[in-house]
Amino acid sequence: MEYKSDIEIAQSAEMLNIKNIAESVGIDEKYLEQYGNYKAKISLDFLNNVKDRKDGKLVLVTAITPTAAGEGKTTTTVGLGDAMRRLGKKSVIALREPSLGPVFGIKGGAAGGGYAQVVPMEDINLHFTGDFHAIGAANNLLAAMIDNHIYQGNELGIDPKSITWRRCVDMNDRQLRNIVDGLGGKTNGNPREDGFDITVASEVMAIFCLATGISDLKKRLASIIVGYTYDGKPVTAGDLKAEGAMTALLKDAIKPNLVQTLEHTPAFVHGGPFANIAHGCNSVIATKMAMKLGDYCITEAGFGADLGAEKFLDIKCRAAGIKPSAVVIVATVRALKMHGGADKKELSAENLSALEAGLPNLLRHVENITKVFKLPAVVAINRFPTDTEAELALIEDKCRELGVNVALSEVWGKGGEGGIELAKEVIRLCESENEFTYCYDLSTSIREKLNAICKKIYHADGYTFAGSAAKQARKLTELGFGNLPICMAKTQYSFSDNQKLLGAPENFKITVRNLKVSAGAGFIVALTGDVMTMPGLPKVPSAEKIDIDENGQISGLF
Repeated sequence: MEYKSDIEIAQSAEMLNIKNIAESVGIDEKYLEQYGNYKAKISLDFLNNVKDRKDGKLVLVTAITPTAAGEGKTTTTVGLGDAMRRLGKKSVIALREPSLGPVFGIKGGAAGGGYAQVVPMEDINLHFTGDFHAIGAANNLLAAMIDNHIYQGNELGIDPKSITWRRCVDMNDRQLRNIVDGLGGKTNGNPREDGFDITVASEVMAIFCLATGISDLKKRLASIIVGYTYDGKPVTAGDLKAEGAMTALLKDAIKPNLVQTLEHTPAFVHGGPFANIAHGCNSVIATKMAMKLGDYCITEAGFGADLGAEKFLDIKCRAAGIKPSAVVIVATVRALKMHGGADKKELSAENLSALEAGLPNLLRHVENITKVFKLPAVVAINRFPTDTEAELALIEDKCRELGVNVALSEVWGKGGEGGIELAKEVIRLCESENEFTYCYDLSTSIREKLNAICKKIYHADGYTFAGSAAKQARKLTELGFGNLPICMAKTQYSFSDNQKLLGAPENFKITVRNLKVSAGAGFIVALTGDVMTMPGLPKVPSAEKIDIDENGQISGLF
């Protein structure tokens, strides 16, 4: 079979007009706001009109701890949705929007892969419908209003040294992590230390993805704490009268984006917080819309189950009042061998000892989902041609010991046809009710919630506070935020906060160096280890390979 890159497959696809995709799930044309022929926003009025419909089953796709070998979580999500359609089930997919940072950094695209993609792939990866630009504009409007307020007399008494609100840009740019601005004399503002986060780490992005509508969006934006007064009282976006204008900038972005897979399965692609530094899930509005439209809503959470899935379950499900019927945990033989110490250059050779050494990583994720959250799960092995029968049998035997089945997934090369086995197992798991529970109770203290995540999910010995984190925990409790869930900011490459500790490390503690309340989003962010809220570009960024010809044909997006 002739090899084609992801973008070549996507560009050769015959897409249906987005009106046909909407019609297939009962969305009347009057609710569509089209962006050309193949993508559209859906009016929020539609969700209000179907709110009394019964919800479809919610299926969460997560994965093992990521490696350079790749796992294929989005590809599996898309392929599973297509496979369910082939089985006669009405499935709708709900995904995050790709950030330009990884697109031009390492990944080069994030719309699935092979014959399990959402299209138009180039549009989705590059600007799409402008949602991230709107989120960045709202974030930076608030930043401008903070400094303008200080410049114009500082009636609220904001202490410039206490400002926690940073500017943002949707690009990996380490140069902007820490800056000094306001230089150039009195008329150009007040000099102070400042910095940028990537847009997907902005609290506006988190609020955008957790809001249930325009009114809730505005209320949440008003609650954002931007800093503190000289006497230690919090200052909010509402105090600066910024929430109205910020919401106005987001009025179109908040409407979910509808696209399609290569096999014409409807897909909502909306919102995109990272899972290592934010909560890693697409918008509540898009998920709820997908659940109203399909018998099955297939969604994903970013990075490994210790990050995206934990936050999906402890933050998003709690906030939205939803729960999954089943969980898919994606793994590859290649990635598990890397966790077992195999060199990346030797992953194509059978290596049962490395695989067995790496398997505890998968098994720990499985146990977290089934024993901590008490959800039914299936392991999806994203199959590569070099995987041997002995390697696959070893994984299957180890998972069966935990009462979890393994399904081979070949959706990258075969599309929905390659996900039939997986789809049948997911449907079986969804047939029974489950005893879903959270990792921690909200009524417990900040320290107790941190301890629960570190011990139950990471399997650490606990955590230690560094710097001013202990003082911050006390202050946040005094301010009345102690009952909020915790959003851990941690490296995605390890259960620990040290990215070099692969597999299933033991005898370690998590170092929490900073605690910050995202009052509008409704959670406390705990920064651990050396995780950054503004990534940098690699030595050879994907941007070097991306190009466009005189006919407007894009190449290099994988």
